[in-house]
Amino acid sequence: MTDAPPIRHKRSGLFAPIGLFLIVLIAWSIWWFVLAGQVRNQLDQRVEAMRAGGWDVTYTALGTSGWPFRVRLGAGNVSITAPSGLAVAAPELAAEANAWNPDKWVLVVDEGLVLTRPGKGKVAVRGQFIRASVHGLTQRWPNVAVEMAKPEFTSHEGAEVFPISRAEKAELYLRPHLAPAGSPGVDTSIDVLFRLIDAEGRPGGPVEGMARNGKLTAQIETVIEDADRLQGADAAGVFAAWTRAGGRFTAVRGELSAGESRATLSSEVLSANADGRLQGVVSLQAVKPMAAIAGLAGSGSDSVNRMGAAGAAAATAVRGDDDMALELTFRDGRTFLGPFAIVPAPKLF
Repeated sequence: MTDAPPIRHKRSGLFAPIGLFLIVLIAWSIWWFVLAGQVRNQLDQRVEAMRAGGWDVTYTALGTSGWPFRVRLGAGNVSITAPSGLAVAAPELAAEANAWNPDKWVLVVDEGLVLTRPGKGKVAVRGQFIRASVHGLTQRWPNVAVEMAKPEFTSHEGAEVFPISRAEKAELYLRPHLAPAGSPGVDTSIDVLFRLIDAEGRPGGPVEGMARNGKLTAQIETVIEDADRLQGADAAGVFAAWTRAGGRFTAVRGELSAGESRATLSSEVLSANADGRLQGVVSLQAVKPMAAIAGLAGSGSDSVNRMGAAGAAAATAVRGDDDMALELTFRDGRTFLGPFAIVPAPKLF
């Protein structure tokens, strides 16, 4: 009996999956290059629109990379200056998104940045990382998150000293306002949350005085009404047109801790005057407020602030350092605790 000849398998079956893989790879590569081109074109159009609106935008060595799974835009010597004079500059800036989900972008600043404050000069910001993410670009208001880990703030020579020298973390979040459907103003409002964790003030400054050599932690959340009017920016700043149109902060809530002092705060409505300073009333439930107020009185703030803080500390001392309810009133460009003006009112523009 003779042995049967060996069975020969057709090799053509091996080429089918390889061919399918090559087809998918070519199709995906075409999609990636089309997407990268669209992103580049949209960026160019956006930059030209900003320049036409009075912004100064410059950069060098803009390039696209990240194939096959990411789309990455990188540029050097980036500088963006608003008509108000507020500016940010970075030696390197990169933005990337997953090629299969170009609706979410992450921006990373590896070498730190320089913030220019109108009339106050420049401050350098460096940290463990500085990044931002934006997603929901098809929404009326996208979700935005800005995060800085271990940021350090260094004022340039001749600039006004920045009140914070360093912090453990700083975060800012924006999202479309969450409210029951049909509520007035929902479509034009956004929710904002800001966190500053374990911040240290500059030597001799008001933050260091309030914390009494401790650290300041703050969390503030609010709703910005009529946020549509925040679009664009004139010479007065992005909040100017919004303020003139009656823009308001509502449902303001927050927590503050400075050294041994603690406070929760709330305000139903805050707005800004023609000079950009906040106006309205904030209610506080304070725990051991004397330490913070006395520290502010002895800080390196201007003489009027020291006199106001000293007066507030003297008035508060009459009641001791017990827990108490306080009210901060923003008016005439200053922050009042009772009849005492302690610091300038926060300035939006």
